[in-house]
Amino acid sequence: MDERDPLAGFVGFATALREAGVAAGPQRVQAYLDALQRVDLADAGQLYWAGRVTLCGEPDDLPRYDDAFAQWFAAEPPAPKPVTVARPKQARMAALSEERSEGGEGEAKADELRVAATDTEVLRHRDLAELTAAERRHLRELFAVLRPLPPTRASLRRRPAGRGSLDASRTLRRMLAGGGEPVDLAYQRRSTRPRRVVFLIDVSGSMSPYADSLLRFAHVVVRSAPADVEVFTLGTRLTRVSRQLRQRDPERAMLSAGQAVADYAGGTRLGETLRVFLDRWGQRGIARRAVVVVFSDGWERGDPSLLGEQLARMRRLAHAVLWINPHAGREGYAPVQSGIAAALPHLDRLLAGHSLATLERLLVEIRDA
Repeated sequence: MDERDPLAGFVGFATALREAGVAAGPQRVQAYLDALQRVDLADAGQLYWAGRVTLCGEPDDLPRYDDAFAQWFAAEPPAPKPVTVARPKQARMAALSEERSEGGEGEAKADELRVAATDTEVLRHRDLAELTAAERRHLRELFAVLRPLPPTRASLRRRPAGRGSLDASRTLRRMLAGGGEPVDLAYQRRSTRPRRVVFLIDVSGSMSPYADSLLRFAHVVVRSAPADVEVFTLGTRLTRVSRQLRQRDPERAMLSAGQAVADYAGGTRLGETLRVFLDRWGQRGIARRAVVVVFSDGWERGDPSLLGEQLARMRRLAHAVLWINPHAGREGYAPVQSGIAAALPHLDRLLAGHSLATLERLLVEIRDA
């Protein structure tokens, strides 16, 4: 176990669970790590229940969890205690109060872990603009456990493979080494390389409740592939913040990005700023064959037709153009804003981006683009 990070081994245990078929996603892993900080790690029983109540979501997960626990920690799972009298639901609620229930300290801790896991799941679906200060701090911890997978594209290079097209040069060398008989054929196929991702984040006044969370989300994606992700902010001007967000520490990155953005919480001129982006950056290579993601609510103070023209240019350059509107996840939403109406014909997808759960789905959309 890494001495600098005492919880690194437990993250490895969660990875082993996923390989065994348990759907231990990032939010469950974060709940598991939070639970470990509240139990005695030397107690195998508490360690067992901390993982079971946070990492397992279905009855089928329990035998897989027991096997992985026994192999990973070299300890037998605690045997279930026989239940003689059915406990009413009120007893579980009593365990959440300051008074201890009759089940003892271990049972109270297990109930607390269930509540923590439930709170995390609720937070994943909360609107980012409605979070309290404490919830935003918790959200930053959940951002830290995201593991984005970059989209890929076919490369011109080829690499050895078990199947594919015949590799004539390698096959010939094997023939010469084996006496001239083609007994061992070599195959090759085209390799893949990461596809560039470009984030264009609206930081105008109407988007200010979401801007901080979206920039933190962009920081996570940038840190996963620093050479293949570019981030710009849109407002009354265009600002490139890729270099600032490449810093490892998220707080330093956010501070540097905030100092670089001079038009934060100002007006919105999406058409003009997109034209500047395409003239200066996109046409020269950044947007070519890239996945471009625009985060904006679509409120345009300039000419909407200019926005439509620039998005048509971008669609011809990019591999895919995704528009993320925080209001698209609300019931009864219709794309009637002038900017959205002008942009819609040139988009591959219009998606919601108002919560952590929708941003997690966005990572899947980017990966599969």
